Amino acid sequence: MTSVVTAGGISVTIRGAVVDESETVLDRLVSDGVPGSLASRNAKLWGPDAAPLAARRLGWLGLPETSRYLCDGLTELVGEVRSAGLDRVVLAASGGPALAAEAICRTAGADLTVLDTTDPHEVSAVLAAGLDRTLVVVADEGVEAESLRRVFGRAFSEAGLKGAELARRFVVVAEEGSGLQQAAREVGHHFVPAEPDVDGRFGALGARALVPAALAGVDVGALLDEAARLAAVLRQPYDNPALALGAALASSALGSRDKLVIADLGSGLDGFAAWAEQLVAGAMGKDGKGLLPVVVEGVDAPGFELTGDLRRVILGRRPDEPGPGREAGVSVAGPLGGQFLLWEYAVAVACRVIGVDPFTEPDVGESRESTAALLRSEEGAAPTVVHRPPELVEGAVEVHAPEDALRGARTLTEALDVLLEDVEDGGYLALLAYLDRTGDAAAAELRPLLAARAAKVRRSPAPVTFGWGPRCLHTAGQYHKGGPANGAFLLVTGSVSGDVPVPGKPYSLGELQLAQAFGDLRVLRSIGRPAFRIHLRDRAEGLDRLAAALG
Repeated sequence: MTSVVTAGGISVTIRGAVVDESETVLDRLVSDGVPGSLASRNAKLWGPDAAPLAARRLGWLGLPETSRYLCDGLTELVGEVRSAGLDRVVLAASGGPALAAEAICRTAGADLTVLDTTDPHEVSAVLAAGLDRTLVVVADEGVEAESLRRVFGRAFSEAGLKGAELARRFVVVAEEGSGLQQAAREVGHHFVPAEPDVDGRFGALGARALVPAALAGVDVGALLDEAARLAAVLRQPYDNPALALGAALASSALGSRDKLVIADLGSGLDGFAAWAEQLVAGAMGKDGKGLLPVVVEGVDAPGFELTGDLRRVILGRRPDEPGPGREAGVSVAGPLGGQFLLWEYAVAVACRVIGVDPFTEPDVGESRESTAALLRSEEGAAPTVVHRPPELVEGAVEVHAPEDALRGARTLTEALDVLLEDVEDGGYLALLAYLDRTGDAAAAELRPLLAARAAKVRRSPAPVTFGWGPRCLHTAGQYHKGGPANGAFLLVTGSVSGDVPVPGKPYSLGELQLAQAFGDLRVLRSIGRPAFRIHLRDRAEGLDRLAAALG
């Protein structure tokens, strides 16, 4: 059985048993009047407790029109920075805006450097690549963006920039009246106001994502046109692809298929899956409920095999030929602007059905508070991260685990097998690499190796997700702590050569990154999740050793 819903430039195809499941949910949504209520921004859709926050977070529904001021409003700024020879844009942000801006620019072929990291190797490489042409967009008040603003400010100063010339190397995107806006005005940074009624997770079409994209040369007006085509049909109870996708997501979360495995098959939307991952995990993963997004490398990748707890989604047209993607439950096709709005609407709908508030992040703060405690910034002291001896050392790889957790494992392969065996039936393993996304790119190649290894050493396969740290804290971090309590975790940290001090702070980027990893590890263990840490004494050698240990 196949259901195809096409409108507003978007096509959602649902195949197999999920058709009946989603249609049951869809009928309920229609009878409850959800399409009209959501389009009218009814804040009570998620219950009375969620209404006060929802009333201040539904501006994303209007962004296809309200963001158009940016098309003309940024013309002068773009001209100014181009005339100054600033054609290299660096974005310091985190979470949804960073991932959205990255997807927009990668899909359009525009050059944007996204820094949502505290890894000193990655930051040093960006600093060394040409400050004379660099413009920094700060679109976040978090510790990562604030540290990067300080680091780049010092770098510009050391390069000889002073006063207004230095200040104009920064563009700040923030809400009016925020601390970041006030600081920007005091020193003379460019300032662009961000929407007060849009949060980052649902803000792919807002200023925090579109300003850096526009400065990098993207036609954001075309992106908004794509979204506006879909916005015109969101009130419809039928022939509404966003409602159909929302029903499919909700029916999966309500049933036994609580893992959403996402593979791209010629969508042309480079980086979109990572943005969708943060939206689904962060909005739905709370109160012990939700869908775990698992982004895999393609329809032939380990982990895309159909199992009883997976709902498979293809970005792009489903294959015409028989194969692993042919029987996928859902496939979605359409342009990037429409896809952003499609998934935001669908996830908001799914949250109503499963009974969670899409706009809260009740568990994200735990890791942030744990990191702050380790840094002890309030006393102005140096970071206090306690280093315990590793349980096992093999070459450049140290394995750190709770006492007796390795159960006598003597090799790295045996230790990894123990962790895989600790993943409970119906659970998952999250690999979180607090490393350099560019210089240590081989870390991402461990995900399919772990997934393939899990299929060999366990009675049943276990989904394996991958995330870069500290990005993962803002993407799937909410799900890890607030979703179903069936995750196991492998954190990877690496030695630092050439650390970067954070001006005005008692710590360096390397110390901050390690504190973020330790803070997350501490929280995961405190709530009873199995969690190992692997430390690479030499990053390249250690990654090679890990790959070899996984066969």
